[in-house]
Amino acid sequence: MNGGNLGIRNRLVQFRLQNFTALQGCTQPEAITARLWTLYATLLVLCVSISEFALAELDEEQDSPSSPELEELVVTADPVSLVSRSDQGSVTLVDTETISLVRASHPNEIFSRVPGVWVTRNSGQEHLTGIRSAVLAGAGACGAFLILEDNVPVRPVGFCNVNGLFELNTEQADAIEVLRGPASSLFGGNALHGVINVRSTLNSDSRSQVGVDVGPYGFVQARMDYHHDLSRIKLHSTRTNGFRDSTGYRQHKLNAQTKSVFGNWEATHSFAATALDQETGGYVRGFEAYRDSQLRTSNPNPEAFRNAKSFRMASHWTGEMGNGTVYMVPYARRSIMEFLQHFLPGQPLEKNSQASFGTIAHWSKTLNRYSVILGTQVEWMRAHLLQQQESDTRGSAFLVATRPRGIHYNFDVSSSSFAAFSNVIYTATERNELIKNVRLDYVKYDYDNQHLVGNTKDDGTLCGFGGCLYTRPADRSDDFTNVAVRFGYRRYLANDTNLWGVIGWGYRPPQTTELYRLQSGQSVADLKSERLRSFEGGIEAIRDNYVVRVAAYTETNKDLIFRDAEGMNVSDGGIQSRGVEFEAEWMANPQNSLALSGSLASHDYAFTRTVARGERIVDGSEVDSAPSVISSARWRYLPKPYSVLEIELNRIGSHYLNAENTATYDGHTLVHIRLNWRFDSNWHGSVRVTNALDTEYANRADYAFGNYRYFPGAPRQVYAGIELAW
Repeated sequence: MNGGNLGIRNRLVQFRLQNFTALQGCTQPEAITARLWTLYATLLVLCVSISEFALAELDEEQDSPSSPELEELVVTADPVSLVSRSDQGSVTLVDTETISLVRASHPNEIFSRVPGVWVTRNSGQEHLTGIRSAVLAGAGACGAFLILEDNVPVRPVGFCNVNGLFELNTEQADAIEVLRGPASSLFGGNALHGVINVRSTLNSDSRSQVGVDVGPYGFVQARMDYHHDLSRIKLHSTRTNGFRDSTGYRQHKLNAQTKSVFGNWEATHSFAATALDQETGGYVRGFEAYRDSQLRTSNPNPEAFRNAKSFRMASHWTGEMGNGTVYMVPYARRSIMEFLQHFLPGQPLEKNSQASFGTIAHWSKTLNRYSVILGTQVEWMRAHLLQQQESDTRGSAFLVATRPRGIHYNFDVSSSSFAAFSNVIYTATERNELIKNVRLDYVKYDYDNQHLVGNTKDDGTLCGFGGCLYTRPADRSDDFTNVAVRFGYRRYLANDTNLWGVIGWGYRPPQTTELYRLQSGQSVADLKSERLRSFEGGIEAIRDNYVVRVAAYTETNKDLIFRDAEGMNVSDGGIQSRGVEFEAEWMANPQNSLALSGSLASHDYAFTRTVARGERIVDGSEVDSAPSVISSARWRYLPKPYSVLEIELNRIGSHYLNAENTATYDGHTLVHIRLNWRFDSNWHGSVRVTNALDTEYANRADYAFGNYRYFPGAPRQVYAGIELAW
């Protein structure tokens, strides 16, 4: 179901796309071992051999006169969707119309209408993500969600970015797809809890556009979307001073695409670049401090900042080979980031960067009752991380002694990864469909410490109180092999109604920061890959004037990675989750429609342990930062063609702020109003009011070190925009 509610029937048919391209993976450049190339070549040959054997048998069935005819597979050079497929379970599509109407200044405004998803709005463009989970924070939190740009992972495995969405042009996307639940058998590691795919397409019939929006606190956003024949350029630039002191940012994004044809091959080439220069706000402290008129606009950390740049290139090739369709995507990525860790005693500066490249390739064939896909992904990465503290730590004698100035971490990590996958859909009868996905992933990290081994000061002397906090392991290598399987069944009933069920297993290898960014008392992190098992079932009903989609799931997360009371990274935790998600759209008449989406869920710890900061987790207690209720309701009115008024209501339910379940946030309800108006065929105007009722709320609430901490939500804000199309 998509995020809009116009042309429901036409847009929802996108969920039944029969083009599929599996992917995932992640790793890096440099040092390609002969052993890896041999393995890669061997598996490629094996895949082709298996496919030809399978297709030989399928050809025999196709010759049978009793075999039902199936629809021919349609091939397009534009990056086809890897996520919006009817056989993949719970998928939500936010369409172009909705993205244009929302005109989001932060990804939170888009994802608030996707059930089971909570993207918190931290300071500036920073955020944390939850998909059928708590909003996850910490070194490996971003490893639980796979973020794609036109099917290609934005970051390599093992070196993710917890603020990964600000590296994507969500503001000008043609569609944003969200797959909820473990998808490792389809996309590999990092798809533990779900997948976000930001899509852009080339269409020679599309019109070019240029526009500008203005708002309070010096907000100015300029956009251009230029189409010419088989090429497209998108530019996006935003600046604002922020509603809190010293929280302004400048953000720039560029996307370019062009299409070419070489014989029977078609290709879409893309380039993306982003730059963020941000002043960062810290938490305001004190119970319900976000309600204080002075505290909510203050910034305890005016010195904090974040600068980030990213660059990506990809080339999507589609052609015919061996009586099947080949889809191949070579890609390269580069990212650089620098930020002040104002949330840590001593406020060390972190600089990190990565360069990575790889290829995703698969071969597909649709014959008789079978649709078969066989593919591989290889990737290489080289990354660097430096953490350095410029001044002495302030605070207690313990903090001052254990967090000295100087270099804390300075290391390089090279990685190589390989994946082989298959996807088979078997149409048993006209109304019954069986799905099986299998993926094998291998990743190897080579860690190279560039500083002193151990937890000493820069000059090699020991810290007081038993040693410095930050520990640097000796050079080492680690590798992880994971296999994920997914089985699905779909039953098509009369009147465009279908029932479906999925059993899936997911995984994520440890992130490099979890393995090599250690603390006092731990010289080696012996971690396992996190695992997730899911059972899910649902129903979808499509009618002329309404659509309803409901899914229920239960998930078991094992080998959960966390930091224990001794400051060691371990992987022996667990979480049990259960929930129901729903989406519904009803068109009362051609002018009025109503959309509802939301989730009711419980996330409980499945282990007992004392963890970092001395918190005590008890088996059966609720996971913090995991609201049981997340919901959205939207009414749309169409006064004239291509003009729309929307009133949106969002609810974040109450939830615990700490693992001990002693601190809570009551939740909040926000109302937003948006109006897009078409003056004539070329000129469009927009007005939007966020937090229309001027509710006092927290974008994110937390409890740590004995204090309530909040990122205050913005007050009522009014934005206006104008756009020219030609």
